[in-house]
Amino acid sequence: MSQLSLQEKQKDHALLQIGAGIKQFVRDNMGILIGFLVLCIIISIVNSSFLTANNLLNVLRQTSTNLYLALAMTMIIILGGIDLSVGSVMAVVGVVTSSLVALFGAPVLVAVAAGLAVGVLFGALNGYVVATTVIPPFIVTLATMNIARGAAYVLTDGKPIRVMSDSFNFIGSGYIGGVLPTPVLYLVILLIICYLIMNKTKLGRYMYAVGGNAEAAKFSGINIKRIKLFAYTFSGLMAGVAGIVLASRMFSGQPTAGNGAELDAIAAVVLGGTSMTGGYGRIGGTVIGALIIGVLSNGLNLMGVSSFWQYIVKGIVILVAVYADVIKRKRG
Repeated sequence: MSQLSLQEKQKDHALLQIGAGIKQFVRDNMGILIGFLVLCIIISIVNSSFLTANNLLNVLRQTSTNLYLALAMTMIIILGGIDLSVGSVMAVVGVVTSSLVALFGAPVLVAVAAGLAVGVLFGALNGYVVATTVIPPFIVTLATMNIARGAAYVLTDGKPIRVMSDSFNFIGSGYIGGVLPTPVLYLVILLIICYLIMNKTKLGRYMYAVGGNAEAAKFSGINIKRIKLFAYTFSGLMAGVAGIVLASRMFSGQPTAGNGAELDAIAAVVLGGTSMTGGYGRIGGTVIGALIIGVLSNGLNLMGVSSFWQYIVKGIVILVAVYADVIKRKRG
């Protein structure tokens, strides 16, 4: 009886912790949550097909690629850095993976591992240079952005590489149980990993400390170089995942893939309330920010709005959201 009572108390305690976490999440992101709900309501009124199960799954599938990048970008921006290379790394990883499968007949697992290794190498290069030199992260990642994009064009001679492997195409276009898109499954796993890193480990606390005050963190004994190296390497890994999933969805490795993806990732992070000056940000906010961008794009497509105008609308929404966040923080 006592053992059963103890188990019940532990269960109640766990439920209380989950409830407290949800309340804290809503409290921290109240403004952006309201904006997200209003956006969904407006789009659903204008076009009733928005709330269909197929369309919502499609939004999640499309948003997942941006969120892979945005999760790692959140860590980097919390550190006070930036990574402009992720879109180009997506392209070169997709090209390498597709080439190995389509042109060299490599097993899919081998090709995926090689592609992820390429992403990690680019991320580690960014992290090493940022951590060991005084070159600003903007310049470092701008350089690697051009290197990666150039490599993608060189490897393909500017032409897409078609992949006819069903097992490879399942990575980004398949369904689990006939219902859940595979990219969404990867996203759930990565969300859990990133949440645990940022909220339950010393590494996450060190990131906030370094972003808030690098000098104080250094005198506290935190290895700043190691923290930066991890964040940028992780960003390269996430770009690799996004590149492989995108190549699988398009059934080809394309040197133009991921064009502008870094801007969407940064926009999701900023919309989610992460400070561009470093030291503050939440994974949950980034998720909402990415969903806003995904829902906005989907809604504009359903309404038949030209893609040219979509760029303008997205820019205005991002500008207004960031300005509102700045005002809120000043008042706070």
